[in-house]
Amino acid sequence: MIKRKYSCILAILFAHLIALQASAWQQDGRHFRVEGVVKDENGAPIARAEITIDQAGPRIRTVTDNEGRFVFEDIGERSGRMTVRAAGFGAHEIEWKAEGGKASLDIKLSPARVAEEITITAARTETRVGDTPSSITLISRETLNTTGALALDDALRQVPGFSLFRRSGSRYANPTSQGVSLRGVGPSGASRAAVLVDGIPLNDPFGGWVYWTRVPRETIQRIEVLRGGASSLYGTDALGGVVNIITRKPSNNVLSFDASFGNQFTPSSSVFAAGRLGQWGATLGLQNFHTDGYIIVDEKDRGKIDTPAASEGYDVDLTLDRKIGELGRAFVRGSLFGEARDNGTPLQTNRTHVRQIAVGADWESKPVGVFSVRGFGGSEVFDQYFTSIAADRNSESLTRSQRSPSQQTGMTAQWSRSAGSLQTFVAGVDARQVRGASDELAFVAGKVTSGVGAGGREALIGVFGEDIIRITPKWFVTAGVRFDRWRNYDAASTTKPLAVPGKAVVTVFPDREETAVSPRLSVLNKLTENVSLIASFYRSFRAPTLNELYRSFRVGNVLTLANDKLTAEHLTGGEGGASFNALNHKLNGRAIFFWSEVEDPVANVTLTVTPALITRQRQNLGSTRSRGIEADAEARLSRTITVSGGYEFLDATVLSFPKNTALEGLWIPQVPRHQLTFQTRYSDPSIFNFAFQGRFSSRQFDDDQNQFALNRYFTLDALASKSIGKGIELFAAAENLFNQKYDTGRTPVRTTGPGILARFGIRVQLEK
Repeated sequence: MIKRKYSCILAILFAHLIALQASAWQQDGRHFRVEGVVKDENGAPIARAEITIDQAGPRIRTVTDNEGRFVFEDIGERSGRMTVRAAGFGAHEIEWKAEGGKASLDIKLSPARVAEEITITAARTETRVGDTPSSITLISRETLNTTGALALDDALRQVPGFSLFRRSGSRYANPTSQGVSLRGVGPSGASRAAVLVDGIPLNDPFGGWVYWTRVPRETIQRIEVLRGGASSLYGTDALGGVVNIITRKPSNNVLSFDASFGNQFTPSSSVFAAGRLGQWGATLGLQNFHTDGYIIVDEKDRGKIDTPAASEGYDVDLTLDRKIGELGRAFVRGSLFGEARDNGTPLQTNRTHVRQIAVGADWESKPVGVFSVRGFGGSEVFDQYFTSIAADRNSESLTRSQRSPSQQTGMTAQWSRSAGSLQTFVAGVDARQVRGASDELAFVAGKVTSGVGAGGREALIGVFGEDIIRITPKWFVTAGVRFDRWRNYDAASTTKPLAVPGKAVVTVFPDREETAVSPRLSVLNKLTENVSLIASFYRSFRAPTLNELYRSFRVGNVLTLANDKLTAEHLTGGEGGASFNALNHKLNGRAIFFWSEVEDPVANVTLTVTPALITRQRQNLGSTRSRGIEADAEARLSRTITVSGGYEFLDATVLSFPKNTALEGLWIPQVPRHQLTFQTRYSDPSIFNFAFQGRFSSRQFDDDQNQFALNRYFTLDALASKSIGKGIELFAAAENLFNQKYDTGRTPVRTTGPGILARFGIRVQLEK
């Protein structure tokens, strides 16, 4: 009886405990609500701020509405930690705890510190600069608006280690010389860095060079420059790094306009307009540019045929998008681009027309992760004329007219998912197909003698994966790998005599296939709150372009031949250093030692030299090495004054070349040993804005044999602006303020950079 009594009591107690636990489970599992409002330091609401809550399962996210408010329903925990991020503001972490089933929060964000700005380049997922071991430079919209440089590539020259194939900029140089090099891996016409616009390649599909005016300047929100091998995520073209251009995606109605006029008869204008109606939105980017240019040949060597190198172009970019829920978006974008150039003599001209369409979608599922899909395709026609120039430069004769049509289609798909607050997975696939040709007419003594056609196809596919692990609050490890396969096929050349009857000679090139594995391992240790140590090791590659394989070209009296036997370049490299901040984040900096070796780099190798013609051919060298130190820092001296600068030392040499051992130990062409940049900015909208940008580059060589030296130079740019009303600003800018005449090339004729370019303009920014 007593046992039965005690058993009943125990059963009742046990049932009561189960009921209490079930009640707790129900309360903790389904019925907590977290809400709040996000404001700036002045109390104004911040729309589209992203709120992330870390919990035992997957992260959950939402964004604030136009009143800065947010709500999470049915949170599975009574307390936790959330992270708040918004464009232009520093990330903010806060602990929350529900009382009475609800937590109400009032959150204030401060302006972003440099180390807190968001980038998506380093790991294809949003990561704070202070948490990434990659060497990244951010160029904000504010920086672009305060630089004296007009062209985008000239603004990017403020990044130490950034250079095009030659010193001359995109306004005056042939587009085929506008490939990007980072850290001296070896400039070439084909870019050795991937250039992206919102994740879509900007590199020319046929030749790998970059048309820098294809992106209307007013559409740019920021630019991220990642230095160091990045093929583990971006495949071919990312041999030496990535330049990622992020365009503006406003949540309200915007009209932005920039127009200026300068000497050399240089009018320029750029427009960005955006509007939203419910879930639908549209953006329009327009750009127009013209310059009469200048005579690029040194005054001592000029002849009657030397005329200004001039250019003009336009760009139209239209995007329609629709929101998908709170965190999703689908879009379609169409763009048109055209330019025409005079390349320094009456007969040397070129024209380009590009049409492209892109579609994409971004979608997020709380339990599954974030998905991103892009598809793109387009066509291009590039026309160019080549001449032979007399020794006295008083006459020229047409040697070739060339048309290079190309088409490309491609896609990229990516998935990422956070596992709590300690780990993020990224995986994806890229694919692209390119078709291109070079159709030429050869001339002798002004008459057509033959027709030459060469071209082929290229198909590339790559899969990648990455794991970002936060081992402890002080240790971050990033491990990734990518596998790429590409094939060159349907390639042939045809030569048909036209001056006299004859049979066409057809050469069919064999199909070829190559693969590449690109791993990367990076570590970051937050040694203290203000100092982080970083290290990375990687392999990357670049497949030869159809242009390098099948198209020959001529610049002045230098003929460069194609080579259908080229193989891919492979880079092995590493870097290590430290980043720091001091004085309450008013001083930020980074210093890095880097090293890389490139196997089988493609270079223009001199075959013969005569007084009338230098003949070169693209060949795979044995190996080259680039090693050095780069450092950059920014100091915010006051609310209105900011000073920043960067320095890079490079030791870039040819390690081995069995076919011509005389080249071993020589400097890699177009790579200076020292580069120094600095910027000073004074900004007070109530008075005026003023900025200086300086750039120094030491001596470099224009050729593989180190015979033609380009002397060191220094240029200074400046900009001053004054607000004259709400959203309206007048400005004056100057490039090469001291009118320096510096070397840009020796072929072997000396060419020089432009003198001072002064311009005046107006900038309008209206939002509603």
